[in-house]
Amino acid sequence: MSIVMTGGGTGGHLTIIKAVKEQLTNEKLIYVGSTKGQDQAWFKGDKSFHSTHFLPTQGVVNQGFLGKFKSLFMLAKATIKARRILKENHAKVVFCVGGFSAAPTAFASKLLGIPLVIHEQNGAIGSLNKLLRPYAKAFISSYEADSPIKAYPIKEEFFEKYRIRKEIKTIIFLGGSQGAVAINKLALSLASTLKDKNIKIIHQAGERNIEQVKKEYKALCIEAEVFGFTTKLSDYMAEADFAIARAGASTLWELSAIGCPTLYIPYPYAAGDHQFYNAKFLVEQDVAWIMREDEIDIEEIISILDMNLEEKSQKLHGIIERDGALQIANLLKEI
Repeated sequence: MSIVMTGGGTGGHLTIIKAVKEQLTNEKLIYVGSTKGQDQAWFKGDKSFHSTHFLPTQGVVNQGFLGKFKSLFMLAKATIKARRILKENHAKVVFCVGGFSAAPTAFASKLLGIPLVIHEQNGAIGSLNKLLRPYAKAFISSYEADSPIKAYPIKEEFFEKYRIRKEIKTIIFLGGSQGAVAINKLALSLASTLKDKNIKIIHQAGERNIEQVKKEYKALCIEAEVFGFTTKLSDYMAEADFAIARAGASTLWELSAIGCPTLYIPYPYAAGDHQFYNAKFLVEQDVAWIMREDEIDIEEIISILDMNLEEKSQKLHGIIERDGALQIANLLKEI
């Protein structure tokens, strides 16, 4: 008997799979993903899975007529293969995190009557998860009041480093490991003001942009800690009193757990505009700010720099529960 995990394509999906599987060390785990996207880079050869399977699939959304036809044909073939994988491994539950990688196994689970548990990472529900929700045994979302689990699978270190912020002595700009051009430009346009206010700058500029961004800070005679990918993200977030960041789910909940008030600038081309809805969830609770990329207001940002952040920082404490991955793992084992 086994627990089958499926979904991916992007790191946001795969991070959830990784976190939950680490809490299921005594179970027979099977992973089913796609030959496209990042699935193989994350899990091919991963010995914590009893077996891994990568099926030829591609997304259906944003495709032309011929592209949709091809995608649906690939999906049908992959669903037949996924059905066989589930039967051969005596699957007792399927854990789906969404993305086109998940479709064949999720559909196969319903054909076989195997309980399906869905985790939705974002405030705007993905197309596949929306389609499958009525058939799921459980639907997990940190944004919904009736979710059986409110916690989000982030590392304990972010909760451990929580502190209350008051005044801004250090600011962090987070564009992700690949960087965000709009956030890089914003950081550089604010740099002189930040220097005048004696605010230290930490800047995740993206691997491809590090040297150029460093050069521009140097031209401004401003010191800044610039990096791309890092394994010390929780340390950088813990040091910061305020953040300006994209609104991917992991980043949003990590900053919340650590107590860092944030201005979110959502990636404008995210599927279903989900980054906007992620940030909107916190803005509606008066613990964050949001600006569209094409509506960035420098004067408003400068006014935020002079605010006392204590109330927002305190409110962030407890807005997300701990042990998200463990709670999901226990639910899967119960089912």
